[in-house]
Amino acid sequence: MKLSRHGKGTLSASVENITPFGIWILVGNEEYFLSYKDFPMFLNKPIKRILNVEMLHHNHLYWPEIDVDLELDSIKNPQKYPLIAV
Repeated sequence: MKLSRHGKGTLSASVENITPFGIWILVGNEEYFLSYKDFPMFLNKPIKRILNVEMLHHNHLYWPEIDVDLELDSIKNPQKYPLIAV
């Protein structure tokens, strides 16, 4: 039995930049901006905790140290998700 290489066909996520206005994340080959206005749960959090992001599924991001779960659709279309937990 031949196993495929680890990570082949899976997306990865990383925080690329943190600004005074929000954070930039890279998911696969797509870059997204999460403004603090739309995603206040990241405001005033330690950088180390924001940088620790995991891709749980093909469309689900998780920040374990600040207990934040986001689906990619909520990042792409924040107006469709008006309830914000902080």
